[in-house]
Amino acid sequence: MASYEEVGIGDAVLLDEISTRAFVDNLRVRFNGGKIYTYIGEVCVSVNPYRTVNLYGKEYVTQYKGREIFERPPHVFAIADAAYKAMKRRGQDTCIVISGESGSGKTEASKIIMRYIAAVTNVAGQQEIERVKNVLLQSNAILEAFGNAKTTRNDNSSRFGKYMDINFDFKGDPIGGHVQNYLLEKSRVVLQQPGERNFHSFYQVLFGASDSELSRLKLKRDVNSYHFIRQGGSPRVDTIADKTDYKACQGAFKTLGFSTEQIDAIWRVVSAILHLGNIEFTSSGDETQIKNPKVVKDIAELLHVSPDQVTKALCHRVIAARGEVMEKRHTESEASYGRDAFAKAIYERLFSYIVQGVNSAIEVRYENQSPQYKYNTVIGVLDIYGFEIFERNSFEQFCINYCNEKLQQLFIELVLKQEQEEYKREGIAWQTIDYFNNQIICDLVEQNHKGIISITDEACLNVGKVTDEMLLEAMEKKLKGHDHFTTRKLSPMDKELKHVVEFRIKHYAGDVVYAIKGFLEKNKDTLFQDFKRLMYSSSDHVISSMWPEGAQDITMITKRPLTAGTMFKNSMIALVKNLASKEPYYIRCIKPNDQKSPVIFDQERVTHQVNYLGLVENLRVRRAGFAYRQSYDRFLRRYKMISQYTWPNFHGGTDREGTKILVEEQGFSNDVKYGNTKLFIRSPQTLFALEQGRAKLIPGIVIFLQKMWRGAICRMHYRRLKAGLTILAHYRKYKMRSYMLELNRVFRNVKHMQDYGKHLRWPAPPLVLRSMVSDFQSIHNRWRAHMILSNVPKSDWPQLRIKVIAGDALMGKRADWGVREYWEGNYLASTKENPAASNFQSAVRNMRNKDGFREVLFSSLIKKINKKNKSSERAILITDRHIYKLHNKTFKPLRSPIPIVEVSGISVSPGQDQLVIIHLRSGNDFVISLMSQTNANRVGEVTGLLLRQYQLLNRTDLRVIVNANLQCMLGNKSRMINVEENSVGSFPAFSKGPRKELIYTWPTSMNKEIPPPSKTSTHRQAPAPPSRSPGANGYGNGHIKSNGHNNTNRHSNGVHTYGNV
Repeated sequence: MASYEEVGIGDAVLLDEISTRAFVDNLRVRFNGGKIYTYIGEVCVSVNPYRTVNLYGKEYVTQYKGREIFERPPHVFAIADAAYKAMKRRGQDTCIVISGESGSGKTEASKIIMRYIAAVTNVAGQQEIERVKNVLLQSNAILEAFGNAKTTRNDNSSRFGKYMDINFDFKGDPIGGHVQNYLLEKSRVVLQQPGERNFHSFYQVLFGASDSELSRLKLKRDVNSYHFIRQGGSPRVDTIADKTDYKACQGAFKTLGFSTEQIDAIWRVVSAILHLGNIEFTSSGDETQIKNPKVVKDIAELLHVSPDQVTKALCHRVIAARGEVMEKRHTESEASYGRDAFAKAIYERLFSYIVQGVNSAIEVRYENQSPQYKYNTVIGVLDIYGFEIFERNSFEQFCINYCNEKLQQLFIELVLKQEQEEYKREGIAWQTIDYFNNQIICDLVEQNHKGIISITDEACLNVGKVTDEMLLEAMEKKLKGHDHFTTRKLSPMDKELKHVVEFRIKHYAGDVVYAIKGFLEKNKDTLFQDFKRLMYSSSDHVISSMWPEGAQDITMITKRPLTAGTMFKNSMIALVKNLASKEPYYIRCIKPNDQKSPVIFDQERVTHQVNYLGLVENLRVRRAGFAYRQSYDRFLRRYKMISQYTWPNFHGGTDREGTKILVEEQGFSNDVKYGNTKLFIRSPQTLFALEQGRAKLIPGIVIFLQKMWRGAICRMHYRRLKAGLTILAHYRKYKMRSYMLELNRVFRNVKHMQDYGKHLRWPAPPLVLRSMVSDFQSIHNRWRAHMILSNVPKSDWPQLRIKVIAGDALMGKRADWGVREYWEGNYLASTKENPAASNFQSAVRNMRNKDGFREVLFSSLIKKINKKNKSSERAILITDRHIYKLHNKTFKPLRSPIPIVEVSGISVSPGQDQLVIIHLRSGNDFVISLMSQTNANRVGEVTGLLLRQYQLLNRTDLRVIVNANLQCMLGNKSRMINVEENSVGSFPAFSKGPRKELIYTWPTSMNKEIPPPSKTSTHRQAPAPPSRSPGANGYGNGHIKSNGHNNTNRHSNGVHTYGNV
């Protein structure tokens, strides 16, 4: 017993009272609570819910797979799994017997079992096994179409018995199977009771086939046009989709390997039977004729025979006696009987042919397998008609009820046998159990010379006309005095029985009255040889193969065939023998009401079924002495938490000793017996007390286990995390070493390269070093800078710093910015540029004394323009703090010095001209054109010096604009300056344009030839080398920090070329 939400008692063995009323009440309580399954030990009782229930999904398969029956709530999956486990683990053939009356859900139960077996097998996904599983499942669609019909009790009633063997290989995967059918109710082909239908196949072809198919089959989509299928008056059923089922059946035929010719022949035979039912006969004198020969022609075309042969077979009979052949004409009634017998025989042969085709598709295949792989075990599934009691019971009900008597006998014998064997195995004294042994009823039916079947066979063998009344009289003579057989003649006071018409058999499930009429005819199952020869003569080999005996010569003497009753008796004996050789599991199906309602539980109806299924008998056998038994190890595992001596584990001896300690501590010693391997508990109350004690402790245990497990998970996670970090650290070191070795290989000889490895491609870094590569590159760049600077005299370093700053702002934007020139800075102090150098230096000393600047950074002659558009020659002086505008002769300041901190930007053109605009915050920019004796380009020098000094003073960068059309502010007014080149002038000049703009004209004669740029590559900027003492260029001791103007591109030759590295 598992801990789950229970409604009623899940296992009826644990009921306090063993009676039919208590058992049925428990079924009612569970049915109303939505529980349709109940156990009797290991027998599953299934009540049809008449609704779709969500009990068969993947989650339920997982819950029951590999579990013991008592561990989960009652379910048909548990029975299927128990049978599968017994087959797989012990190599024991098993079988599942499904029984119950029509409409109780037997067919659904068998399909559920098949789906469960398909779900738990072929975990390796082998294609052949998957094919077998699919074929086994698809075979149901075909067998239901041709073997099931609507009855008053069930919309999908199986009108034949089916036993399917499923073969498994040594791994437990299905490899094939075999279907055995029993007693198809072929009388339904020609006759249905009101509210019933013929077999589904007839309606499927009418409602599911296309118009072209119906035309080929000579059919109309009208049920009322065909006598054989309109008698029940129920052509349409809400729960049946004939059109969909037809398509499913067609698909199943193809899946099972039926050829197109076979499928076509099958539906042609079905159509021929429909037409056969419409044939009518008329008598003209002694001659019997067919009223509607057109129907005969259609039948002949469908069966591929001659119309004349069909007519002759229906109206005549050929008789061979002592070598002579005679032709006998039928009467009208004989012709009608022959037509119906022919229709029933055709359908029965067709059904047998289909079953044979199914078996061919699912048979076990051993091609290319060694003998060890030919070992297989079997699970049998028996889905057979239940006990039937109708208003009028005939030969078919007699055979069906005999079948149920045999199965009930087997059921009781096997249950008793299992109980006796278990008691003997466990050393428990066996107690005699009173139960009804129905062997006497089986003997009444099957005993040689004395049984009803033998008596009926003797009547069929008698020469002359023997009637059903004479058969009943023979039964009365031979069975007089039998306790379970009676007629009105044997019991004159029994007014319920009719004279010479009925007899009663007292079955284990109740009394059944049978009508004797038709027993002889149905037992003989006569079919004239003319029909067999007709069908064998068909040009369709599929149809002719169904009738091999039609090949016999008409004069051949053949052995009298076995009667239908004897063949059925023999098949039942063989079936019972087969089931007895297997380990059985049972599913007993019950119909809760006749209205097919999901909410009605008819107490009387269910009680009747419980009685004839022998469920209370089974319960009494199972409860004889002990309500519950379990092996010591499982019992101790389940209830060990109840005792302090067995929790958490018992180490004081064997499982039996631990169980004994637990039971004695709880005070249940007088209610149990100790077997060799199992504990037997007598009353359900003891088991309930154990379960309640366990249920109280389970929540605390669960919390404790959750705590321990969560701690274990955290510790495992921590260890995995720590191990992962250790592995990661080692791996990172490995990748770092590998990368450093690769760098060493790539940059091994860079010291001897002209560009010191600037052109080399850096290897792709591992992820762990990706953020550090820029640092490595920076180190390499600083080293390169050091190597380059080591070739440059230290006296030139200040000049080089300025060129670097200027290059960051102008390189790539301006054609020539004087990088190839030698930048002296204070040009006016040199007599080469300024003959009045001494006057200049005297003026500078005066300005230094007055303004207190420390050094002169730049001086040069210029041409400037003012706000009145007047240009004049002047001189410019840039010190470490100010910018001076000087007179070009006397070098005296013409205005107050401009602090460098007041500069807001610099604008230059992209050409070779010497135009420089120094933007001032005051709104009156300094617009000048640099002048030199040597036509040197000093724009870059001025730009670099101002950038450096501005950054030193303001700690921010100065904006530099390079454009052909420049904008400036003169007298707080915005002016445009357009730079133009012409070949007429010989010196630069400012002029006023037509639209009040200023035009700066640059003579092309002053342009220099610019050499092509040398190869460069871009690297991350690195800090400049430390500042040095000022040299001859007088640039001072300013320290240049990394501020966006520094660049690793340095000149490395005597002329200090900036752009060639």
